[in-house]
Amino acid sequence: MENETSVHTGYIPPYLLRGDPFASKLSKEGDIVAAVYILIIGIMSAVGNGYVIYMTIKRKTKLKPPELMTLNLAIFDFGISVTGKPFFVVSSFAHRWLFGWEGCRFYGWAGFFFGCGSLITMTVVSFDRYLKICHLRYGTWIKRNHAMLSLLFIWLYAAFWATMPLVGWGSYAPEPFGTSCTLNWWLAQASVAGQSFVMSILFFCLILPTGIIVFSYVKIIIKVKTSAKEVSYFDTRNKNNHSLEMKLTKVAMLICAGFLIAWIPYAVVSVVSAFGEHDSVPIPVSVIPTLLAKSAAMYNPIIYQVIDCKNSCSKFCCFKALSKKKQYKTPRFYSISASMKATPANETQIEM
Repeated sequence: MENETSVHTGYIPPYLLRGDPFASKLSKEGDIVAAVYILIIGIMSAVGNGYVIYMTIKRKTKLKPPELMTLNLAIFDFGISVTGKPFFVVSSFAHRWLFGWEGCRFYGWAGFFFGCGSLITMTVVSFDRYLKICHLRYGTWIKRNHAMLSLLFIWLYAAFWATMPLVGWGSYAPEPFGTSCTLNWWLAQASVAGQSFVMSILFFCLILPTGIIVFSYVKIIIKVKTSAKEVSYFDTRNKNNHSLEMKLTKVAMLICAGFLIAWIPYAVVSVVSAFGEHDSVPIPVSVIPTLLAKSAAMYNPIIYQVIDCKNSCSKFCCFKALSKKKQYKTPRFYSISASMKATPANETQIEM
């Protein structure tokens, strides 16, 4: 058997206690419902993020730092859609995992790599938002070279943590319901090394990034409440820049909130499974957070489009759309991170 099954004398991983670890523990009807749900989510996510990627790289000019960060997030979300969801859908329809241990490891690695990359991208963006809103002298810190270094850090960070289970520190294993794979959270009960692995993953890939995101937006909210009068004394151009930064910050907050809402229930269930008693989380209950987490990659394109539509509709309701119709012939998205490059006072536009 796999080396992770003999970490401790007498230790048997929960996924081996029910016989075949890759046989579905759900009813056939439950598997079909899960497969259809993930199929719809996967198609919407792939199409939405693929469109964002296409529209971003279609620009003839060199991509600006904000566009690089947005493109990076879309690539991670697109990757998790096309590399993982087909495995889950096919296996759910078949009522068992069809791809063996090697497929399980690849599936677990891809899901963790792209999921971690998305979270760290949003962490970098949220900290950039914090510096731009709370420290006015911060200005244009994220220039192209800084953006490229940030992207390199994000990819290396995600690759490092996703690859550790493949080289012996931790492992990937089947989910309790059998038709999907994830980090082997149960190693926390097997050995000290397993505990160190689980605790490190939780801290560096969830608690620390989430803490930075929460800190950044709490400080932004406090700053906005205390600086309303200060903004009223700005000249017109500074007011427009401030308004632009606040719009971008709201988009970033929505994106981060959507991601955390999708993943935190899964993280809670995983922690309970890792440190709790066997069957502390019933199998049918464990499926729901998993399905919710797999929908996270779908939210961002929807947020871009909804906010874009909201602003366009607002302009129409104010009878401004007709006079400015030519300005919006090409699709526009909101960037989750934008530079403070000055724009004309009467033309505060946001591009992704």
